[in-house]
Amino acid sequence: MRKLSLFLVLFCMMFLCACQNLNSSNKSNVETEDNFSDTVAEINENDVYEKGYDLPVDEKAGKLAEEECEEIMGKIEEVYKKADKGIASNVVLSDETILQMKEIIKATGNPITSPEPYAVMENYKKLEDFLYACMNGEKGSAVIYELNYSGGVSRKEYIFDGTDLYLLAAGGIWNRNNQPSISYLSYTRIKQWEYTEKGWFCYELCVPEYPEVTEMVDGSCLIRVRPMTEEQRAMSVRCVLELGYQGNNLLCSNWDATHMEELDFNGMYEYLYAMKYGKTFNAEDYPNGIPRDVFENLIMEYLPITEGQIREYGVFDEESQTYPWTRLGCTNYSPTYFGTSLPEVIGIRENEDGTVTLTVEAVCEMVVCDDEVITHELTVRFLEDGSFQYLGNRILKDGIENIPDYQYRISKE
Repeated sequence: MRKLSLFLVLFCMMFLCACQNLNSSNKSNVETEDNFSDTVAEINENDVYEKGYDLPVDEKAGKLAEEECEEIMGKIEEVYKKADKGIASNVVLSDETILQMKEIIKATGNPITSPEPYAVMENYKKLEDFLYACMNGEKGSAVIYELNYSGGVSRKEYIFDGTDLYLLAAGGIWNRNNQPSISYLSYTRIKQWEYTEKGWFCYELCVPEYPEVTEMVDGSCLIRVRPMTEEQRAMSVRCVLELGYQGNNLLCSNWDATHMEELDFNGMYEYLYAMKYGKTFNAEDYPNGIPRDVFENLIMEYLPITEGQIREYGVFDEESQTYPWTRLGCTNYSPTYFGTSLPEVIGIRENEDGTVTLTVEAVCEMVVCDDEVITHELTVRFLEDGSFQYLGNRILKDGIENIPDYQYRISKE
C-alpha cells in the first residue's frame, strides 16, 4: 500500500512537470509565431517601399487630395455640362472648351496645364520654385492640376522628404450624372528626375518590373513647366507640329535643296496635305493612287523641287501616272519611341538671304524621357502670301547616329 501511494505521488509529479513543459513549449511557440508575423510584416512593408509603387496613402493626405480635386472640378462643372460632348461614349472636348476650363482653374492660383501640344502651364512659378528648392535639398511639396480632353482633372502633389521625391496623384472624372468623382488615388516614389535648362520636368516613376510583369511598364513622364515664348510656340505649330518624326523623314534626315533624293515623298504627302488643308488626308478619294498633278503640285508648294525630280526620287507609277499611297501599318512601319517625339522650336535665326533657320529639338516622353533626343536646324523661306517652303534640314552633334534608321513607307523596288 505504501509502495502504491509512493508510485501515485511520483506519477502526479511527473504529470505536473510534463504539463509545465508543455505550457512552456506552447508559450515559446506563440512568442516565436508573433515574432515571425512581425518580421514578415516588416519585410513586406520594406518590400513595398523598396519597390516604390502602390505605396500606402496617408489617410489624411489622401482625403485632402480627393477633396481638393473634386473642389477644382466643381469650379468647371457648369462649363462641362454645357460643352458639346458629341455622341461617342468617349467624350473629347474641343480646345476652346479646355482653354475655358483652364482659365477658371488658373484663377485659383494653382499651377494648371492642359493636353494640347506646346501647352502653357499657368502659375508655373510655384512648381519651378519647388523644383529648385528640391535641387538644394529643401523639403517641401507642390500641387499641380492637369486637364485632359475628357474634361477630367488630375491633381498631382509632388512631395520631397529631403532625399526622395514622391507623387501623390488623384484622378477626377465625370460620372453619368455629370458630377465629379475620384477614379484613383495613388502614392508612388519617383525613381529619378531632373529639371532641365529648357524648363522640362522629367521623371521616371517606380513601376512593376519583370518578372512581376511580362510586358514593360513605362513610368516616364515629361511636363513642360516653364513656357516657350509665343514666337517659338507659333513657329512650332506652323512649321513642325504636323510633320513630326513618324511616317516621313523631312525632320529626321540631312538634306538641302541640292540633295533631296533621300526624302520619302510618298510618306510626307499626307502630312503636307494636313498642313495645307487643316484636315486628314482621305485615301478613299484616290483609291487607284494620287494623280500626278495633284501630288506634285502639293510637294512643290512646300519644297524647292521640280516635277521630274519628284518622279525620280519618289515612287511613281508611269503606266497610271499616279503616286501610290498606303497607311502606316505593321507591314511598313516598326514603332519606335523616337517616332512619338514632339518637335519643338527653341531658336529662331533670320539669315542675310531672307531665309529663317529654326533650331528644333525632339522631345520624347516615352521610355527615354528626354527633352533633346536630337537637335536639328530647319531652314525655311516665308513668302509674302503667308506660305513657306522648306529648304533644308541638318541634324547636329551626330544625332543621326542616335535615332533608328528611317523606314520608307513604300519601297522603290
